[in-house]
Amino acid sequence: MSRRILLTGAAGFLGSHLAHRLLADGNEVLGVDNFVTGSRENAAWLQSEPGFSFREHDVSQPLFVEGPIQAVLHFASAASPVDYLELPIQTLKVGSLGTHNMLGVARVKGARFLLASTSEVYGDPDVHPQVEEYWGNVNPVGPRGVYDEAKRFAEALSMAYHRVHEIPVRIARIFNTYGPRMRPGDGRVVSNFLVQALRGDPLTVYGDGEQTRSFCYVDDLVDGLLRLLDSDHAGPVNLGNPVEYTVLQLAEAVLELVGATSEIQHRPLPEDDPKVRQPDITKARKLLGWEPKIGLEEGLERTIPYFRELVERQGARARPLA
Repeated sequence: MSRRILLTGAAGFLGSHLAHRLLADGNEVLGVDNFVTGSRENAAWLQSEPGFSFREHDVSQPLFVEGPIQAVLHFASAASPVDYLELPIQTLKVGSLGTHNMLGVARVKGARFLLASTSEVYGDPDVHPQVEEYWGNVNPVGPRGVYDEAKRFAEALSMAYHRVHEIPVRIARIFNTYGPRMRPGDGRVVSNFLVQALRGDPLTVYGDGEQTRSFCYVDDLVDGLLRLLDSDHAGPVNLGNPVEYTVLQLAEAVLELVGATSEIQHRPLPEDDPKVRQPDITKARKLLGWEPKIGLEEGLERTIPYFRELVERQGARARPLA
């Protein structure tokens, strides 16, 4: 069934992949982005696709949309530590005011609402792996709190609109995702390692590298998001790859696949950096019939050509996390 879908953050890494899949499935997509962290190149590429229209707008300000909308997908936000540490107030505003405005659109249009939340709502967890019922261990006044608390507030506001206004709300708690069209300077560990290895620079590992992450290839995640959108489940659902790797294991995999001989350099661990991160995806398996299919090695092999071209074309550089 074709739908007209409002997608915020459409020019970002994840938003652009989601828009492409929605269009491929025969939907119309109205993309919204203010290019604070989104890419004009992504927006231009999407605008060549049939069924896509675009509006440059900051969703922290009210948005008026003509015509019917069947679904609102709220993916606008700074999403990497480098970005939200540089843009703390904007990050809080897009999570609070932006979510409020987009829920307002969904209410007026009678549309379904999907919130892109994050595994960061769990903070530095003392429950492992993380289940949706875990309330988290977040430092609300630490530097990372601007992102963590923005998403926690966005979840609370979405559920309030669901209870009071009966908006069909879906909440995706997204774990580390990677793939083509990541920004080379966003400070995330996969993009940093790939850029550094392709340039022959040392790989920057924070702390001892024994902290863990779970890496989900973007195509798998998009599939999970669309299944969640069409489901009947209102509460949060973890979406991520449950296979856990240390940061050092990721570094070694990148070096091997790139064919690089870069050294590994250790730097101090940033404040409140999570020591572990692994989703329990029991709910996603049961409710959505979803689990990732693409392993880390295959996902990196699909991602490397994109970064190789960027490094060769732009001399892209990795960016320090803190």
